[in-house]
Order: sequence, then structure tokens, then C-alpha cells
Amino acid sequence: MIRGLHGMFYSSDAEGLRSFLRDKLGFDGVDVGDGWLIFEMPEADLGVHPTEAGGPPSGTAHLSFYCDDIRATVAELVERGVEFTQEIEDHGYGFVTFFKAPGDFTIQLYQPKYSK
Repeated sequence: MIRGLHGMFYSSDAEGLRSFLRDKLGFDGVDVGDGWLIFEMPEADLGVHPTEAGGPPSGTAHLSFYCDDIRATVAELVERGVEFTQEIEDHGYGFVTFFKAPGDFTIQLYQPKYSK
């Protein structure tokens, strides 16, 4: 039976992104050889959204991180050198912002309003 979710980033700066995830975001990882880190994630959830005109096309996957207190998390990550691309906004389902990561990634961080 399925017991977890494995996600992947394909990056033009894989080494930089691995360091960012370890050093800036604080994820623990296991080196599976030649510096390839597999990161332990604290928990996960999965949503399925319908396609809408002007939105992402069917077949698009999206990855984001969530937290309990977005203002405190943003402040902590800024202290670690993480660059955010916008202010925190209320998107209905939660409070949302985005940050940059090596390899031209912009990643969503949100605080859900729904119960976890």
C-alpha cells in the first residue's frame, strides 16, 4: 500500500538547491551517494484542483510548503537569507507568499485556514 509521497525538483543548480533545502529551509537529508540528498519531509497532503480558463493546464503538478505561523516562518527564513518575492496575501484557503530557490524556482509557502 502507498505510504508516502516522493517529490522531485529538476534544477539547473541541483547542488545549490540541495544546499538551500538543507541549510536555509532546515530539512534533514540522507546522502544516497555522490552528494544526492533525499530529504525527510515532516508531513504531506495532496489536493486535486479542476482546470480553469487562464490557469495551469491539465497535467500540471504544483509543490508548496505549509506552516503553522506564516509571519514567524517568513521572519525566520529571511534571517537565514531566503528571498521572498511578495508580501503575504489572503488567498481564501490560507495566507500565501512565495520565495526564490536556486535553479530558477519560485516556491509557495502558506498557512492553511483549514484544519490539518
